[in-house]
Amino acid sequence: MEAILLVGGKGSRLRPVTEFTPKPMVPTAGVPFLAHQLARARAAGVDHVVLATSYLAEVFEPYFGDGARLGLRITYVHETEPLGTAGAIRNAAEALTCPPDAPVLVFNGDILTGLDIAGLVDSHRAAGADVSLHLTRVEDPSAFGLVPTDGSGRVLAFTEKPERPEEIVTDQVNAGCYVFRRSVIDTIPAGRPVSVERETFPGLLASGAHLHGVVDRTYWMDLGRPAALIQASADLVRGLVPSPALPGRTGEYLVLDGARVDEGAKLSGGTVVGAGADVAADAVVDGCVVLDGARIEAGAQLRASLVGAGARVGARTVLDGAVVGDGAEVGSDNELLAGARVWCNTTLPDAAIRFSPNC
Repeated sequence: MEAILLVGGKGSRLRPVTEFTPKPMVPTAGVPFLAHQLARARAAGVDHVVLATSYLAEVFEPYFGDGARLGLRITYVHETEPLGTAGAIRNAAEALTCPPDAPVLVFNGDILTGLDIAGLVDSHRAAGADVSLHLTRVEDPSAFGLVPTDGSGRVLAFTEKPERPEEIVTDQVNAGCYVFRRSVIDTIPAGRPVSVERETFPGLLASGAHLHGVVDRTYWMDLGRPAALIQASADLVRGLVPSPALPGRTGEYLVLDGARVDEGAKLSGGTVVGAGADVAADAVVDGCVVLDGARIEAGAQLRASLVGAGARVGARTVLDGAVVGDGAEVGSDNELLAGARVWCNTTLPDAAIRFSPNC
């Protein structure tokens, strides 16, 4: 079975995490997030993956090579100008080798899910569908594309990010994983930007094509924002969503080879400490991503935060829901709370930011 992974996005909402690293290559539970997706695809029976690259495309191949060490064959297709989701699928399809009636899996490169991928393909075949969509249910569907279905799973309509309350007719949303009949991909216009959500799917539905929705309530996380990326990493480390790519046992923390954690430090909540990182005595690190070569000094307190590669967090500094970019230095006795971001290679002096308990 063949698959296309859409990994060309800039990840603007994740900056500064993605300033030097494409979103699918950001370390998540010890390896690039894409490694988890590739491992799960392989476990589902995929043997050939086409990576649709664009932003920082040169980063992918040196890490994954031809895919042989993962038991895959990986082909890289680069788009020089943004083509949208469907345009990227059409562009990448030039590298597919399967016949017209074969199912082709398509994944967005920023979704972590516990979906039974092989089960989605089986459902697609059983329904005789032209396209099948993984759907999930969310409490607030207003920020997603809505996909109502009938009792048999046949898709009835598409509403891309409803603007008015009356447009919210279902809590079922597009979860970013599809199965296309190979010949359907060939109907997508080539050489121009095309949105799969706004053009391809509504157009197929209007033409009478059979679009099938599979609602799945397992784990699902869109990694578009730093808090979600950090949470997804912690959930992978704790085993809430399985991944064959996890470089160690599941548990409260994952310390990679070459990292140093002082006996007096406390790690919990699915924290991962990258290779060559240093966590000093009395530091408390809960549910965090500490990337390679970072340094957490004595008495620092970190919760649900990301510390970039080679960055430093000074003694007694508090990070809570914060992001520190690669190579940045946060001095001692600072307090950075939810949403705070320190840009790559920035220096924040000692005691530069403090918050009064009465604020």
